Amino acid sequence: MYLFLRHAYNFGILFVTVDMFEKLIIMNVNRQTINQNLAVEYLKFFYPPLRNEITQLSVQDNFAGIIQATINYLKTLLQESKINIIAHHIKLMDLIYKVGDSYVKDIIENIFVRSFESFKKHTKIQHWKLIYQHMPVNFQVIYNDQQQQDKIFFGK
Repeated sequence: MYLFLRHAYNFGILFVTVDMFEKLIIMNVNRQTINQNLAVEYLKFFYPPLRNEITQLSVQDNFAGIIQATINYLKTLLQESKINIIAHHIKLMDLIYKVGDSYVKDIIENIFVRSFESFKKHTKIQHWKLIYQHMPVNFQVIYNDQQQQDKIFFGK
């Protein structure tokens, strides 16, 4: 799987479909979960504009910073109303989440999914509805649970 990513990267393949990635994940499931180091390699591949930033943050062992960089990138896409691209990236992150180890899952839940509230606040309601509609059920459940917990603890 990692070898595929390296070859694709070397040949300049910049866009991978969710189906292609799912096949890679299925191949990996039988072997192991994805730790933060392997997740970083996927993210470098899926976010070519962020490759240098991701590399710098990974050298510093800052996986949370890498996830925040992807969020910042998606917020830029949100300002440009590129809803389909955002939905695609959310699906890719969900696939990493599904096979991630507990650390990868915790970071994605607590930084990536938590950022959806900011997306909601900073976009048109119809764009948010499209993002939410295309969001994997996994992330919808986590997001809704977070919203409920925030209501309980912070009265939001």
